Amino acid sequence: MEIIRQDILSGSLPPGQKLVVAELKERYQVGASPIREALVQLSWRKYVCFAPQKGCWVAPVSTTELEDLYTTNQILSQTLLERAIQFGDEAWEINIITSYHKLNRLNPADDSTDLNEWEMRHSEFHLALLAGSQSPTMLGLYHQVYEQIQRYRHIWVNRQRHYDERYNDNGEHEMMMKAVLDRDSDQALALMKAHSQRALDMIKANI
Repeated sequence: MEIIRQDILSGSLPPGQKLVVAELKERYQVGASPIREALVQLSWRKYVCFAPQKGCWVAPVSTTELEDLYTTNQILSQTLLERAIQFGDEAWEINIITSYHKLNRLNPADDSTDLNEWEMRHSEFHLALLAGSQSPTMLGLYHQVYEQIQRYRHIWVNRQRHYDERYNDNGEHEMMMKAVLDRDSDQALALMKAHSQRALDMIKANI
């Protein structure tokens, strides 16, 4: 399943592409049963769609869905961040610092940067900010929504463009880290909201 998911994220299997089991068997050199099982699991995670008598295809993308996902993500993130600032302990703080330094070592605007690795580190940093919330149920919902957003983020970060048009965080992640570690809820929430809106606007321009 993971290799199909990665091909969807990378755009090798673009939104709307029909997924035929016989063709996927040839592509991945595996049997029909693992392919069918993978497609069912990916449908649960909203990477692919099924329809009676129409078959299976890569889930489409749309501005409407993207905006809805970001609105939901923002509501969950704001609540989780408030709780994390209230309840987070020393281990939570150390994890934030560690994940920030790992993220900061990669520049997504450089041609030499593995964008999949950067995206993974970016996800880990944002999760680290929220992990002190002591709300596993809400964190589970956050994971589900963020995974759907990842499809859109990968379309964005993998799009070829001139250097000055590529993503640069402009110090936003460092500012968020400092505000959170200072337990400054108002500043941290404002920075996260602005960061989320900037990402949404950039992705919308590329779908």
